[in-house]
Amino acid sequence: MGSVRMKDNAPVITIDGPSGTGKGTLCSRLSRWLGWNLLDSGALYRILALLGQRAGLPVTDADGVAALVRERFPEVQFTGTGADDPVSVSLDGVDVGARIRLEDCGNAASALAAHGVVRASILAWQRSFQRPPGLVTDGRDMGTVVFPDAELKIFLTANPRERAKRRYNQLSAKGIDVNLAELAEVIAERDRRDTRRRLSPLKPAADAVIVDTSGSGKDEVFARVTQIISNHSDLGLNI
Repeated sequence: MGSVRMKDNAPVITIDGPSGTGKGTLCSRLSRWLGWNLLDSGALYRILALLGQRAGLPVTDADGVAALVRERFPEVQFTGTGADDPVSVSLDGVDVGARIRLEDCGNAASALAAHGVVRASILAWQRSFQRPPGLVTDGRDMGTVVFPDAELKIFLTANPRERAKRRYNQLSAKGIDVNLAELAEVIAERDRRDTRRRLSPLKPAADAVIVDTSGSGKDEVFARVTQIISNHSDLGLNI
């Protein structure tokens, strides 16, 4: 585990990239390795989508959905589990990890994220996770918008076909029946929406380190990224 030299502001490592690149597993392992806090930013949008569904609000009602978290941030906790398991997510003390990872929540979250009022309502919520000794973030605009001054920014990529297969295997392992071809199209459409949106489009920060995970196992990606972290003096680590 890394030993952190205390700084005035808790250091941040951002891990951005599209779905299926391995961000979740990587961030979970990094947070445990460093002993740092963890933020799954996409999960916050999925939680917001879930709250909207529970309130009977359509994704087109961006103002109504945004209002659900404007007055009070729901209590959300991210907990890393086994090396190959997804991060555990609790909402007001209730585990909602499996529910928010279903495709309907993912699609609703992506649609909501295109609205400026939604992104504004969630920004302070995201930044509230920056606490000592440090923060590892998993998202799509962490390094470009939410934490532009992060000490280290990493952007994961992988070819679309491999990303669809990874997502297919994840859902199949949970007993969720899904068609690979349809899933590939859903992922492609989400990519088009996320990269072309006017607000906070999916793209690497200018100073991000690009890591292509195509053809690489989880252990290999973890080893590559931990080496990048170990060589980054701004993080104040003694590893």
